[in-house]
Amino acid sequence: VVGSIAFDSVETPTERRDNVIGGSATYFSYAASYFTKVNLVGVVGGDWPDAHTQLLEDRNVDTAGLVKVDSEKTFNWTGKYLPNMNDRETLDVNLNVFGTFDPVLPESYKSTPYVFLANGMPAIQMSVLDQVESPKLVVADTMDLWINEHRDSLLELLKRIDGLVLNDSEAKLLTGHENLISAAKAVLDLGVSFVVLKKGEHGALYVSADDMFVLPAYPTEAVKDPTGAGDSFAGGMMGYLASVDDTSAASIRRALVYGTLVASYNVEDFSLDKMREIEKSDLDIRFERFKSAVNFT
Repeated sequence: VVGSIAFDSVETPTERRDNVIGGSATYFSYAASYFTKVNLVGVVGGDWPDAHTQLLEDRNVDTAGLVKVDSEKTFNWTGKYLPNMNDRETLDVNLNVFGTFDPVLPESYKSTPYVFLANGMPAIQMSVLDQVESPKLVVADTMDLWINEHRDSLLELLKRIDGLVLNDSEAKLLTGHENLISAAKAVLDLGVSFVVLKKGEHGALYVSADDMFVLPAYPTEAVKDPTGAGDSFAGGMMGYLASVDDTSAASIRRALVYGTLVASYNVEDFSLDKMREIEKSDLDIRFERFKSAVNFT
């Protein structure tokens, strides 16, 4: 995984936490680590504690690709969630060292078969693709900023990857289609083999040329902090696929379920706090509960 590593300051309707661990690659790595070893590529500043790196390494995350620039500060983001806990406002962003991030993959990473390009500038995502050797599956995330301001680069990227993960509003923005099925199929026409539309509390939609899968969100009553839910979802999905080394339609469906379940734990507390309390066995238990809840045969 290649992406951001950050300090987040998060305000919800009931609580606030400052300078907690965040970033797309951080959430993804921790989520994927329940299933497989993760090779992490990212950059931090001199203010990043070694204890945070150790936390990731203790979860079987390889940090050979983590660069620390002592003379600069780590990327930080401050946001506030509205009462519905779905919508949020970005109050402050300081890219710091992430603003000049030019990822260089260690030699040992270049043959990694499963690659996730976490949310970032499409040109940087493509520079990573230039460094990997014959990957089996490449999936990327994107956002409205890149759709609006780097559209040409993003369209070029889509021709080089297998799958795209984005939320429903971003799919509409990218394609101009208000209907989600039409939007998903239009994304396929841009070059990817499959698309996963994240719909927050309403679950996810998977669409490929010959398959469609609609998945509700796991019914979570106590949502404390949704930050990182999408990245945790992607981490669970990709981590499972890598662990079974199978990209068939049936395997992808199961992977989407595990991604949903990891995200359901992530939102139950701030930062990585809830995910630090669980293991793969907890996901398996919730898997059986979820399967029972959605079964109608």
